[in-house]
Amino acid sequence: MPDYSDVDKHADLQVLHSMGYAQELERRMSSFSNFAVSFSIICILSGGINSLAQATAGAGGAAIGIGWPIGCFVSFVFAMAMAQISSAYPTAGGLYHWGSILGNRFTGWLTAWFNLLGLVTVLGAINVGTYYFFMGTFGTPYFGLEDTTTFRILFLVVITGLQALINHMGIGLTAKLTDFSGYLIFVTAILLSLACLIAADSFDFARLFTFSNFSGAAGGNVWPETSSTWVFLLGLLLPIYTITGYDASAHTSEETVKAATAVPRGMISSVLWSALFGYIMLCSFVLMIPAQAPLADGTVADGMTAAASQGWNVFFWSMDTQMNPIVKDVLYLAILLCQWLCGLATVTSVSRMIFAFSRDGGLPASKALAKVSPKFRTPVAAIWTGSILSVLFVWGSSLITIGETPVYTIVVSCTVIFLFFSFAIPITLGLFAWGTSKWPAQGPWNLGEGVFKLFAGLTVLAMILIFVLGVQPPNGPALYVTVGFLVLTGVIWFGFEKRRFRGPPIGEEVKRRAAEIAAAEKAVGQA
Repeated sequence: MPDYSDVDKHADLQVLHSMGYAQELERRMSSFSNFAVSFSIICILSGGINSLAQATAGAGGAAIGIGWPIGCFVSFVFAMAMAQISSAYPTAGGLYHWGSILGNRFTGWLTAWFNLLGLVTVLGAINVGTYYFFMGTFGTPYFGLEDTTTFRILFLVVITGLQALINHMGIGLTAKLTDFSGYLIFVTAILLSLACLIAADSFDFARLFTFSNFSGAAGGNVWPETSSTWVFLLGLLLPIYTITGYDASAHTSEETVKAATAVPRGMISSVLWSALFGYIMLCSFVLMIPAQAPLADGTVADGMTAAASQGWNVFFWSMDTQMNPIVKDVLYLAILLCQWLCGLATVTSVSRMIFAFSRDGGLPASKALAKVSPKFRTPVAAIWTGSILSVLFVWGSSLITIGETPVYTIVVSCTVIFLFFSFAIPITLGLFAWGTSKWPAQGPWNLGEGVFKLFAGLTVLAMILIFVLGVQPPNGPALYVTVGFLVLTGVIWFGFEKRRFRGPPIGEEVKRRAAEIAAAEKAVGQA
């Protein structure tokens, strides 16, 4: 049973008070629940499947056998450095606080905006992925549904609305579902792996380490024609984009028991388990691809070449070709549920970021967005605002294209860059703040100065790699969107927010707020 002892909760409460905040959210999440919320957002059955073509239509089998571990290590570097900071500062909207405490008001504000934009749009991207998975598995084959903008938005409204409603009803229900999601992802990934291995014609392990170049028409134009080196590097976006969302452990810090140790462990374990099970699952899938298969022109080619030619349809084509229909549909149902639960956990993460930033006056209508429901102990306005914004993002961006690339695709690429940038800002600040008055003491989960600084330095290099890969064709306009957003944030900060935004409590402000909280609790106790 999870440990919800009053002693543990009191210790967490004291840590929160020491940072100048009252315990408004309900602290009911166990260590496993904290892990599960990040593991559910990472969801190898969502990004690992819906973005699979970034690897198979690029460098082929080697993009999985060699590229997946390399890309996962990039995410692991970020998670390790963030875990160190999260143990010292376990608050909701953690990255925003870290950016402020380890830097200043501006770096905190910038971190918050990058993280918030990334979370809202990633929620939209996850649910769009769920929509297309539903259409490919059941919507079109069984019900004859057509992909139209109206139906897509209606679908998103329904599933996002359900995710918001469950979050609205309390962290207890949400935690139970994300706990279930954690187990379901493990079980489904194992069953999918076994089914793929059973359906395989043979076990050609050499596929996993054979480099190909399927860029251009050979890979269904997933990537424009380019060199073998570049197409392999672009394939790293599959694991890097899939293994993200582990900041959810930090965002739910104020609802987690023993947060100073549970949060960093939740981050690290969610990345490691996702990397391991994702690798097993995707390697099994590559081994399942038939030895030979016909191309569109009727000629017969080796299986990897035929699979690559399917482009974004590679998962469905391979499953249809090799898998027993009944087994396939059962797996599809489980995967679809995992993807919906992935969106549910993302709503939790988005809403806590909105709540934390609004609590310090960082957003328009902050007072309303920072309110916590006395009945459900959840930030209701933040939950529904984040959910509505994600649907509006999908609707607006899907109506516009730049050349042949939808604006939606470009913006998603930008916002994943923004999400990692929001990770990199406080980590880089921590590299210089260690041992200073800004970061005088470490939390109970401590890597040590040398190890932390090694990982912090590696995040700078990893961020450069992610940015360079994220703005390559067909997402070339992402460079201009990113630069434009940076310019816009500069104008907003120097034109408005620099004078208005106070940031989180720091220094004497922490002591003043802590004293006010203690006095208020004493008054309540005497009443």
